[in-house]
Amino acid sequence: MEPAGAPPPGCAPAREAEEPPGSPALPAEEPQGGQSAGAPPGEGAPPPPAAAERERDHHGAGPQQGPSGRAARGGGRRAPGRRGGEEGGCAARRPRVTVDSSKAKTSLEALKISLRQLRWREFPFGRRLPCDIYWHGVSFHDNDIFSGQVNKFPGMTEMVRKITLSRAVRTMQDLFPLEYNFYPRSWILPEEFPLFVAEVRMMKDSDPSWKPTFIVKPDGGCQGDGIYLIKDPSDIRLTGSIQSRPAVVQEYICKPLLVDKLKFDIRLYVLLKSLEPLEIYIAKDGLSRFCTEPYQEPTLKNLHQVFMHLTNYSLNIHSGNFIHSDSVNTGSKRTFSSILCRLSSRGADVKKLWSDIISLVIKTIIALTPELKVYYQSDIPAGKPGPTCFQILGFDILLMKNLKPVLLEVNANPSMRIEHEQELSPGVFENVPSPVDEEVKVAVIRDTLRLVDPHKKKRKDIQCQTLEHVSEASEELLDAGRADRPEYEASRSPEAGLPSLCLKQVFPKYAKQFNYLRLVDRVAALFIRFLGVKGTTKLGPTGFRTFIRNCKLSNSNFSMASVDILYIDITRRWNSMGIDHKESGMCLQAFVEAFFCLAQKKYKSLPLHEQVASLIDFCEYHLAALDEKRLVCGRGIVERRSAVVPCQVDGLHLTPAAHTPLLNRTATASKFADYRNHRY
Repeated sequence: MEPAGAPPPGCAPAREAEEPPGSPALPAEEPQGGQSAGAPPGEGAPPPPAAAERERDHHGAGPQQGPSGRAARGGGRRAPGRRGGEEGGCAARRPRVTVDSSKAKTSLEALKISLRQLRWREFPFGRRLPCDIYWHGVSFHDNDIFSGQVNKFPGMTEMVRKITLSRAVRTMQDLFPLEYNFYPRSWILPEEFPLFVAEVRMMKDSDPSWKPTFIVKPDGGCQGDGIYLIKDPSDIRLTGSIQSRPAVVQEYICKPLLVDKLKFDIRLYVLLKSLEPLEIYIAKDGLSRFCTEPYQEPTLKNLHQVFMHLTNYSLNIHSGNFIHSDSVNTGSKRTFSSILCRLSSRGADVKKLWSDIISLVIKTIIALTPELKVYYQSDIPAGKPGPTCFQILGFDILLMKNLKPVLLEVNANPSMRIEHEQELSPGVFENVPSPVDEEVKVAVIRDTLRLVDPHKKKRKDIQCQTLEHVSEASEELLDAGRADRPEYEASRSPEAGLPSLCLKQVFPKYAKQFNYLRLVDRVAALFIRFLGVKGTTKLGPTGFRTFIRNCKLSNSNFSMASVDILYIDITRRWNSMGIDHKESGMCLQAFVEAFFCLAQKKYKSLPLHEQVASLIDFCEYHLAALDEKRLVCGRGIVERRSAVVPCQVDGLHLTPAAHTPLLNRTATASKFADYRNHRY
């Protein structure tokens, strides 16, 4: 399918994806704000244009400037004789959210615009006192934070590296191959190079007409660095660099969807607001990045033409054909909604496409969360002071000719720059605003901040208290007395004048449809339980033996000696891959492999995902019973001490609470039955 031509005159591409539609797989949303859930794309109130937002910022919308040019904070000072009225109304002097932007780096300009629109306080050089939010440009470890919120998760940068992401998705493909067919077949170099050669040879022998192309991506590469295409495994550059710089090789998508005869990909912004409970939001619009040479299927002649095959903006911007445009509908970078509008005008099922993209995003994050939780408990152990985390991720998605979305990669630090370099004369460059970037990225940052606003709950509580203690009549008098104060309305409704949120919640909204995939999440919970030492990410041999013993997994056919051999073999192999040599022991991926092995031994006749689910149920049942037993014993000891009765081991079973273990065993058995009947 190759849509071409300009969008229809009546189409409003910038608002195309304002409501990502549902489908039979994802139920349609309830109507909001008076708009029908089935409204066609493009309807509803549009967000203000980027230029208009800048205009508003420079003429009074921000905290620095008031309507008459005075500092806005001056308007918030207490006027003489107004104390009683202020206490009755309570809102005008509300403390503003504080944001430390000293580590924001390339996202700084978009962040500044967002903070002006929200009327929040920015500290560009940091602050001695704690801030509500810390905005980091690269990593969670930019500095030490003990409170507030930070816009990075520990371990996220490591988790979305190409090799780690491929391993996480491959684990899910082993369990649910059909649900995870949106990720290309991948091999990890150099360790899986012999496997890669053997599998390609086998596939060619079974289908002589198959003439594949593969793409090689360095593990730590970014912005297209080091990526190249090959037609045969023998073409891989197995030099010293591949040993020192591991890579992923994937099957290349030879039949992508084209627009104006050009290949393009989608950068979609996803907010991971919380890990526990899992909370995911997807931006209703994104960016489409175009190649700058007309696409042809790969041949030996055009294999090295990066402007034809690679969509990376950082590469194509150096092409003489790159087009900077102030329009969202044209140029080498456009809004995704403008592409959806063109597809819709040609009869494509845009709702199903959005549904497939939402499904892809949720499934990918479900694959990433188990190990993220291990990193999180290591950096922010329970019971110790630390911030809560959220993070904006950049999902790079390619559409195939049949409109099936394919995941290319996930970026932990997607570029939030809202300007681009323009060459004024040979060798002379200038940063020029990019309206397309600003329209999408400022909205994503601003609305992320609105969702994590730490004062929102406090404001709701204050409003409830005010409604309880202030009568309607006195409220009207207070409102009338302050009607001449422009900042009062903004303080009463901090989000007044802002467009509706550009971020749509997809989880837990659709949790019922995806919870069955979260098996590895439950395995990770077992792993974390037996880590023992806070702050570690690897399981020692004692912890593994305790896991086996407490879950009743050893028997005459699987002795503790066999347990030790299993631990040593799997741990040694994973450590030889160079995963992490900072500490010794079994990493989560190795534990998952060992768990799958145990499940296959115990439940031989079931599919793998049912084997794993059954073993998880079995382990959780025995651990719940153990917890109940410890609770009862502890309660019995406390009761004896309070009754000043000497504690005797044999007497524990003769207390008045002797019936409790029986009730708890019944409850535990019921819980086990629930696990079996309702697996995640």
